[in-house]
Amino acid sequence: MELPRRRGKSLSYQYHLQEKYQDKDKQVDKGVKANYSSNAFCHSCDSNWMIFDGATGETICTNCGTVITDRPTILEGGPGSIESFGNSVSLAFPDKGLSTVITSANIDASGSILNHDQIQNVNKIRYLDKVSNNNRTQIRNLKNAFVTMAAIRDKLTLTDPVMERAAYYYRKTLQNKLIKGRSIREMVVASIYASCKEMEVPRTLCEICDAANADPIFAGKCYRTMARELRLSPLIVDSTRYISKVADSACVSQKTYRRAVEMLDIVKKHAVSYGKDPKALATAVLYAACIKENEPKVSQAKIAAAGSISVVTLRKRFSDILRIIPRDTNRCA
Repeated sequence: MELPRRRGKSLSYQYHLQEKYQDKDKQVDKGVKANYSSNAFCHSCDSNWMIFDGATGETICTNCGTVITDRPTILEGGPGSIESFGNSVSLAFPDKGLSTVITSANIDASGSILNHDQIQNVNKIRYLDKVSNNNRTQIRNLKNAFVTMAAIRDKLTLTDPVMERAAYYYRKTLQNKLIKGRSIREMVVASIYASCKEMEVPRTLCEICDAANADPIFAGKCYRTMARELRLSPLIVDSTRYISKVADSACVSQKTYRRAVEMLDIVKKHAVSYGKDPKALATAVLYAACIKENEPKVSQAKIAAAGSISVVTLRKRFSDILRIIPRDTNRCA
């Protein structure tokens, strides 16, 4: 880093400042190591020069900037340490990701092959470890629950924070012995539904039940029991979050979608929207926006099916919206 020479300062002082700034740049780049790899190469530019960032665990090509490998790291000795690698700790695992896994390879830490007596002792240790993990009722319950939770997550594309919160709620129900006499699948659905409401994720109980192949009525009972015993007070999901979902299902234009968002902001400020289902309200506002913008091939049945509500509910909410936003006279509903 070159610095301009200042008047009144000696040349040695200028060199001192230059070395100072160079040391500062080296401290910023601490943890990033450049090396030449003969095995790994970039698939974009076929370069063998890589940079490994110890803070993020990424191997980056120095030529084009492509990330070659990306793996999670557990850093123990600071940002520049790469002593250990592994999965992160999560409540969505039965053992929270803290258990020790005994491999099936019959070798020791130095790579030497074990003899016959040592192999028998290791097999006994493996058997005892397997029995101790599967012999407890709570561990078996968590394994079955988290397998179901992972399947629901893949079908509904839920995020990691939502699943972490759902796993926390399920562990609390298991700790308070609320799972006795109830189905594991329905309690998992109730936990995910409570997590979605807390995180303001627009997922209904019926959608989660369809993904888990569970009974909505019994899942609703489990959710009410969980909310009562754990004293949950989740917020109501904002109706604005449902508009994009319903608009995509109904295949309306972007202009109509923006008009619906503007109309919904006006409707939410009025007392008519108080106590109404946010999904039904968003669907009715979208239908009103379709009429305002003369959206072609739009019917009440199509919009109601996109919003997963009945036509009767759509008509009731639409009549409430007409009190605030009058309908155009050149188009009938």
